[in-house]
Amino acid sequence: MKNKDVLSRLHIVFLLALISCFLWGSAVPSIKKGYEFFSISESDVRTIILFAGLRFFLAGVLVILFQTIAERKFTAPPKKAFPAIFKLSLAQTIVQYVFYYVGLMHTSGVACTILSGSGGFISIVLVSLVFHLEKLTKRKITGCILGLSGILVMNISFSGGNVFHFSLNGEAFILIAQISYAVSGILMKKYSQSFSTTMLSGYQFMFGGALMTVFAYLSGGRLVLPSHFMPYFLLLYLALISAVAYTIWGLLLKYNPVSRVVIFTFLVPIFGVFLSALFLSEWDEALRVNNLIALFLVSFGIFIVNKSGREKDVQRM
Repeated sequence: MKNKDVLSRLHIVFLLALISCFLWGSAVPSIKKGYEFFSISESDVRTIILFAGLRFFLAGVLVILFQTIAERKFTAPPKKAFPAIFKLSLAQTIVQYVFYYVGLMHTSGVACTILSGSGGFISIVLVSLVFHLEKLTKRKITGCILGLSGILVMNISFSGGNVFHFSLNGEAFILIAQISYAVSGILMKKYSQSFSTTMLSGYQFMFGGALMTVFAYLSGGRLVLPSHFMPYFLLLYLALISAVAYTIWGLLLKYNPVSRVVIFTFLVPIFGVFLSALFLSEWDEALRVNNLIALFLVSFGIFIVNKSGREKDVQRM
């Protein structure tokens, strides 16, 4: 009850969501730097999946290790939790990040981070219309329309013969990843009522990461191991992003309505755009007029949805 009281306070939700979204926003330039450090080519999908698998397996190990130290006993999953771990791992780690990592190779860091903002809108639609956990209000619909309009504006090309830039293995893959992310958040909301959020986070990462690593390696994926320490430090940082951000996010989802939490994903494109510009030298793309308009529409759309979160529009669970 104490955790619920604390983690349901708006300023606590904002602070913890801020931390998670900053970490997720930093993932885009970090992943692209990782590709450079480990000499991963754009066409080598198997090695991309191997890189992702190692990251998530390490993230799972870190989560379980931290929890074991905190509780002074080994954090083991109960047998009844295995189906939940498998479903979470499939949605959160395997499907989401296979599409995300491949899509990231075929789009810019700026475009990727703005597209990632669609995950919040998709979550609101799914939790309302598919899972029927909340009501879909007019404000939420307006926010979703504004956000999706921002995604369309971002993909408008003002030069050349193509009006829209939307590739199947680039932007489309990122959107598929966001749908999988939305489903995983709703599943975490459901399963965290019965099991420890930290335990679920750790073991779903370990299972998904191990499966991706083994599959990619057996398929021929290979990493070029650098001789200096920076690439390995970056891999550890990527693992910590997942371990810390997703565990925090799971706790927020456990004690709050889904729509109240996922609306804060507007911070991911905001952080991601400028971190990508800073570390990937994408200032020209970040400051393009249509990207700035898209960023405004996405942010304003989520602001409107945030206002609806204060209404009595959440159904009893």
